[in-house]
Amino acid sequence: MSLAKCETTIENKKVRSNHRALCYILKDIWHKIWLDNPPSNYILLFSSIVAIFMFIPVIYVILKVFEADKARWSLLLGSRILPLLINTFKLAFVVTTLTIIIGVSLAWFINRTDLPFRKFFKVASALPLAVPPYVGALTYIIVFGPRGLLRDIFGTVPFNIYSFWGVSLVMTIFTFPYVYLIVSSAIQRLNLNYEEAALSLGLSYKEIFFKVIMVLLRPAIGSSALLVCLYIFSDFGAIAMMRYNTFASSIYYQMTGRFDMVASSVLSLFLMMITLVIIIFENKMKRKSYAQSAKSARKINIIHLGKYKYLAFAFVSFIFFLSVVIPFSVLISWSVRGILNGAINARFIGFVKNSLYSATVATLICMIVTIPLVYLKSRYNSFISEIINKMIYSGYVLPGVITSLGIVVFFIRYFPRFYSTPFIVITAYIIRFLPQCMKSAEAAIELVPKNLDEAAKNLGKNEGYILSKVIFPLIRPGIFSGGALVFVNSLKELTTTLILRPAGFDTLAVRVWMEASEGFYQFAAPAALLIVLVSIYPLMVLINEK
Repeated sequence: MSLAKCETTIENKKVRSNHRALCYILKDIWHKIWLDNPPSNYILLFSSIVAIFMFIPVIYVILKVFEADKARWSLLLGSRILPLLINTFKLAFVVTTLTIIIGVSLAWFINRTDLPFRKFFKVASALPLAVPPYVGALTYIIVFGPRGLLRDIFGTVPFNIYSFWGVSLVMTIFTFPYVYLIVSSAIQRLNLNYEEAALSLGLSYKEIFFKVIMVLLRPAIGSSALLVCLYIFSDFGAIAMMRYNTFASSIYYQMTGRFDMVASSVLSLFLMMITLVIIIFENKMKRKSYAQSAKSARKINIIHLGKYKYLAFAFVSFIFFLSVVIPFSVLISWSVRGILNGAINARFIGFVKNSLYSATVATLICMIVTIPLVYLKSRYNSFISEIINKMIYSGYVLPGVITSLGIVVFFIRYFPRFYSTPFIVITAYIIRFLPQCMKSAEAAIELVPKNLDEAAKNLGKNEGYILSKVIFPLIRPGIFSGGALVFVNSLKELTTTLILRPAGFDTLAVRVWMEASEGFYQFAAPAALLIVLVSIYPLMVLINEK
């Protein structure tokens, strides 16, 4: 063998040796990232694709912003952004403050006092959550509008429903249950030892409530306030129906009225930044909150209200009247009027079919996709799985109008064939509501012992078999509960459906919006009532879990 060949052979061996060493180093790093328990390539690849798919709206809104020239930025910053900021923050501040006052008061009266009919109000105070705010806005316009019921009876109305305070009232009435349910759950878990220690130090119940109870409830109040605040920033239907202008409604009108995707993207970027800042602020406040030891085993002490009992009862009854009696009685009476005038016809059946089709397909896809996603998160802990999870949840945090904008830009550019089809609506539902299904399944899979799937692996079973034959049967109730949430929320989703629907593909939510916008309330009421009735079942499940 010649010297040149020997040198070439030695060099090749060195290259192969270095290649093997590099592979061993990368493999060692990979195992350390996953704590010596890496997932299969199939699950990781599938989860990564889903995460990128869910992150599409964020990516394309940001990319579209770079198309804005200096003149466009100057126009928006000079004349649009500041008024929208003031309008949106003012509404969010007022509604969040009012929902905290109402929600905390109801939770305390119902769970800790001798309020009359406590069990009834415990369920009734959560019922407004079954009424989408745009449906609630419809009922209040019918009663308090310029041509509403009160004007027909008394010749005047007590206030202008289309004013700032009218919008604030409607949004408060139909979002306070977020605070009520979360704070009620926290009150039921309070450790009574803190109250007894405060009583032994001579504090009155009033002092205990503000100095002890409210401090311990701060995390629950903060979380529920965040939900309400983010909802106000993201809501379009009710706010636009009541002729108030916020970031979400302005983005919608830029997209559908002026067809200006660049300006919509700039406004969306500001809204995303505001949303992110609010979430970061709430997380920092949560870290400063007080922790408590395990819940006391003793029965909760019921506080006697004495002479204030009937004053508290009047307050709770008044909230019940505003949030349940008015909307439900209006929907029922106007639905009967609509049915007698032929509202239930072939077109209405078509709206029902479209709603059921899109919601059912989105629900089935979410339920199937959820299984490997929650399996990756619960069984394979690393910063990679955490990044994948946060990307998936981005669609849940973002307002629906931003999600719609990102989907529109993406499909027009890369998949124009699918743009004017129901597929794009179903895609939006999946991006918006998949995290809801995952939340329910995550709670279920945490109860499944890890040694079950480890035993299946030791028997030579692959992860496809484990997911379908071991994990799914055990987390099936959680998957179905999450699927029910996806179905109901898809059924009543307005913003994304209104923006993305193809011609002739109207759903129940869209018809409520269209008929109400034209003043045909008797034709909007049956669709609205059907949406509310369907929404009550998962709400009852949620209340029972609480």
